[in-house]
Amino acid sequence: MDQVNIHQAKTQLSRLLERVAAGEEIVIAKSGKPLAKLVPFREVVRRPGRLKGKIKIGRNFAAPLPDALAAAFRGEGA
Repeated sequence: MDQVNIHQAKTQLSRLLERVAAGEEIVIAKSGKPLAKLVPFREVVRRPGRLKGKIKIGRNFAAPLPDALAAAFRGEGA
């Protein structure tokens, strides 16, 4: 992984993006301290229904919370 300073990144952005598109990761730094990382974009393909039948929701899912727990969510009590 290569590290470049901000000035170099601004002046050579197109060249750096070509390297990233080829699979490289490049860190952009300011005064030698890493600030950001350029990485190749990877499309995430979502498939609706992929977890169908693998997640179980209890019958009491929508039931009111016990008073003590509801109070804790409201920030009441200690």
